[in-house]
Amino acid sequence: MAHRIILEEYDPAWPAEFEKIKRELDSVLGSTALAIEHVGSTSVPGLVAKPIIDIDVVIDGCFDETRRILESAGYRHEGNLGIEGREAFSYVAKAHLMNHHLYVCDVRSTELLRHLSFRNLLRTDETARNEYARVKQAAAALHPHDVDAYTSSKGPFVENALSSIPPSRR
Repeated sequence: MAHRIILEEYDPAWPAEFEKIKRELDSVLGSTALAIEHVGSTSVPGLVAKPIIDIDVVIDGCFDETRRILESAGYRHEGNLGIEGREAFSYVAKAHLMNHHLYVCDVRSTELLRHLSFRNLLRTDETARNEYARVKQAAAALHPHDVDAYTSSKGPFVENALSSIPPSRR
């Protein structure tokens, strides 16, 4: 049986946990990464979340080099996992860091833009943040052991929220 989806209240320690991971990534990636972004629900103060830090490493067309560096640092390339515009990496032996999902996105990637736009919307719009929390809690209750169904059931809210962002704020 799959692990149970557990949502936790926002933990103010999550940004510091992201910074620990970011420092380690910075130390190996150097100037290869244009930015290292904290995305996902743990990046939004006040939002319930699975206690897993989502990270986008932003690059400018140097994926092969980035992959080699990350692999030498203990990450394993998993492919795009069905989502164009981001490449996922797993890891082993990083018990000193909080559990995290690592993605590499080109600076021109639509997926990167989606991640940043949705994060920024939730950080600034309390109504959207509260509604998304309700959607997440309902999805977790409906699909407590199926992360794909959990993610899919949040999709309509995410798409609607993204479509409501004016182009000037994306």
